[in-house]
Amino acid sequence: MIIISGTVSLDPSKADAFHVALEALVTATRAEEGNVSYGFYVDPLEAGTYRIFEEWADQAALDAHMGADHMAAFMGQMGDFGVTGIELHSYQASNKTKFM
Repeated sequence: MIIISGTVSLDPSKADAFHVALEALVTATRAEEGNVSYGFYVDPLEAGTYRIFEEWADQAALDAHMGADHMAAFMGQMGDFGVTGIELHSYQASNKTKFM
């Protein structure tokens, strides 16, 4: 399993437009084969900062996602949101067990 986590920061005044774009992206991505989970979550302490968490079955699924039309459309909109920073990290996980 591949895990992607990190943050994206943007102009807080653009949050409503960002949420509209996210709705389309998240809906399409969660329907992709090999997607285990996918989400952007508002950071309650940093205005305009979103925490990203994704789980993918394998590299092929992640590669397909990165080449998907809905991902290209979303990336094409990123300049509209006043993005000030993106930091994402990829992790290889050998197993997943329930914690709670």
